[in-house]
Amino acid sequence: MCDYSLHLVASRPAKVGDKLVTTDFTRSITRGFSAVGEPDVAVCLLPGTEIAFEEEVHYDRAFSLFGKARVEHKVARFRQVNMDDPHVHHDALEFPGGQIVMVTRLMPGQRASVLQLPVSGLEQSRAKTAGRERAVEPIA
Repeated sequence: MCDYSLHLVASRPAKVGDKLVTTDFTRSITRGFSAVGEPDVAVCLLPGTEIAFEEEVHYDRAFSLFGKARVEHKVARFRQVNMDDPHVHHDALEFPGGQIVMVTRLMPGQRASVLQLPVSGLEQSRAKTAGRERAVEPIA
């Protein structure tokens, strides 16, 4: 939910409608998301969470010699990559067209909103159960 490098930072799960800002956390070696007004609390996204940035997204390239880059899209889906390697960052954003940007490379100070959370397996199971219960209830 939050990258391994954020384990020493206070955190909470994201909620629909959260206003986020990309942040350099003081007790961490990485960047992530915090809620606007809560700079010391990491907001953790689940894979599949959709967010919308206020402006085009800017990020550091892999090698600082090549400077900054930007993504022309403002909407992204959170995902995790390289899960087989526990010693690298996993948190990433996937943009329309397939471009993937690591969260730790996002330039600090960019604002975004949480549009949608993923449906969990538990929620899917509850929805199916509720549907079956409604089907067998007698109609008065």
